[in-house]
Amino acid sequence: MAKVPVTFNLNNSEAAVFVDLGASLIDVLRRGIGDLTPKQGCAQGTCGACTVLIEGVPHLSCLTMAETVDGRAVVTVGGLADGPRLHALQVAFMEGFAAQCGFCTPGMLMAGKALLDRTPNPSRTEVIDAISGNLCRCTGYEPIVDAILSAAARMQGRAV
Repeated sequence: MAKVPVTFNLNNSEAAVFVDLGASLIDVLRRGIGDLTPKQGCAQGTCGACTVLIEGVPHLSCLTMAETVDGRAVVTVGGLADGPRLHALQVAFMEGFAAQCGFCTPGMLMAGKALLDRTPNPSRTEVIDAISGNLCRCTGYEPIVDAILSAAARMQGRAV
């Protein structure tokens, strides 16, 4: 199979790899680069665990061909924290017990980040819509929705 060079910005650092044409982004991130933060779930685009942001837009990395990110910016959960300082979403997920088994958490965090980047003060309905492509079998979704709303309030400087 032909390999092609792909260079992209991953979590504010340059990444350069050779990939097989048609290889999924999740495989390149996890096996080629070693970023294990996106989770390999269904590999069919139905669970959302592998969600990453490409140019700020959520994408299912299991359905995204790696060569399509050449020259673009990709953010995974590994890029949310600023060194040891967690992102407001990560703090809210911890404080609100929004992660139980943790499998859906990377995808939920990335869907939440994309929402808060474009809608800093979302309604509960907007949060539910934003995470609708992500499956969770543990929390019943309410703690996740509450955590995203809490993070939005914290980021806006409002009381939580």
